[in-house]
Amino acid sequence: MQNIRNIIFDLGGVFIEIDYAKTQQAFTNLQVQNFHQFYTQSHANDLFEALEMGKIDAATFYNNFRSHTNTTLADEQIKESWNALLGSFYEDRLQWLDKIKNKYKLFLLSNTNAIHHKAFTKTYQQQTGKRSFDDYFIKAYYSHEIGLRKPYVEAYQYVLNEQGLKAEETLFIDDTLPNIEGAKKAGLQTIHLKPGLSLLDLDL
Repeated sequence: MQNIRNIIFDLGGVFIEIDYAKTQQAFTNLQVQNFHQFYTQSHANDLFEALEMGKIDAATFYNNFRSHTNTTLADEQIKESWNALLGSFYEDRLQWLDKIKNKYKLFLLSNTNAIHHKAFTKTYQQQTGKRSFDDYFIKAYYSHEIGLRKPYVEAYQYVLNEQGLKAEETLFIDDTLPNIEGAKKAGLQTIHLKPGLSLLDLDL
């Protein structure tokens, strides 16, 4: 790592605990046996990609999910199961952000959706008493708001272009390998947070 002036962070698994198995199990308990075919850490089918890119709203998502799974689940059942993967924010990572925020220009680029966004914002407020996790960053970019998602190169380029950043001076940090590979294609320097590695282990 050299000449780093800007850092773009992922959210899930980096700052907030994510457990995909909890959502898988929640849907299994509702007789949806094949949820892993719809969504995993590294894959989203057309329905979930549309949700994460803001192409459909929550109501449309719930209706389409019922059609895809041939179920009659209530909206609230789907929402609660979908949100089950979201855990708490890592407070030590938030403290780490405070320590480096004056050293670099910080940004967030997250694949998420309106349902999860509302849920983790509430979690952050309840956990910290603060208004918004976004306040740590010059700007937070959420896939459902910008209509772009990782690992597509256009998502990284969108942030670079809007902020006037040079790719070679920008570090991207994520825990999902395809997203790291996408960032490399955009010319960014990268750090892949493999299992067992966290922000606290980085020398920045």
